[in-house]
This record gives sequence, C-alpha cells and structure tokens, in this order.
Amino acid sequence: MQDRIPPSPQIWPETAAYWDAANEGRLLLRRCLDTGRAYHYPRPHSPFTGSDNTEWMPASGKGTVYSLSVLPRAQPPYCIAYVALAEGPIMLSNLLADDLSSLRIGQPVQVRFVASANGQMVPMFEPC
Repeated sequence: MQDRIPPSPQIWPETAAYWDAANEGRLLLRRCLDTGRAYHYPRPHSPFTGSDNTEWMPASGKGTVYSLSVLPRAQPPYCIAYVALAEGPIMLSNLLADDLSSLRIGQPVQVRFVASANGQMVPMFEPC
C-alpha cells in the first residue's frame, strides 16, 4: 500500500460527527428526509431540496470505482477516484493498492480509514 500521508481535513461544527465517526472506523452519510436520498459531502442542508430536514446515517463502506486517475509521478505515486457508494452518493477519495495499475473502473471497493497528517482518520478505499 502507499506510504502517502493525506492532508488533514478542516473540521467544522456541522461535520464534526462525520469526522468523529471516522476516528471510530465508521463512515457516515447525510440523508434528506424529504426525498430519502443519501448524499456526500455531509452538510446540514439537502442538495436535493435545500431543506435542513436531514439526518446522519451509517454507510456500509462498500462501493465501486466510478472514475479514477493515477498520479505516477507523485512521490509516492497515488490514485484519486470517485467511488459510487452502495447507498447512492458518489464520493471523491483515494484508492489504496499495492499495484496502482491494477485499479479499474467498476471495481468493487471498501472503505479503509487512514491517519492524516494530524492523526485525524480519513476515509479511503481499497479493492475488496
């Protein structure tokens, strides 16, 4: 796996529960209660309706690679990707793999939490 340490996220009061859950190894999403649809990046207002009628929901941590880009010249090389989560939202993250050339669109992945520069755990994904 890559040795790249991700940058530390900026934590705001409205996202603190998301980051606290990440530190516990859990992935959370927000759900619009007016539409029943989950979304990411977590924010208090629904991107579907603009309403603040939302709640936190646990995510399975499973998804598929929607698109990806390998940065082979970075030191160390790494991969960024959009992951289509099983719950519906598409999330920007990193993909972790020993062989970055083996990563493919449509590949099943699962969440893995990695410590950032300040120790905050951040969700990334690896093939399953």
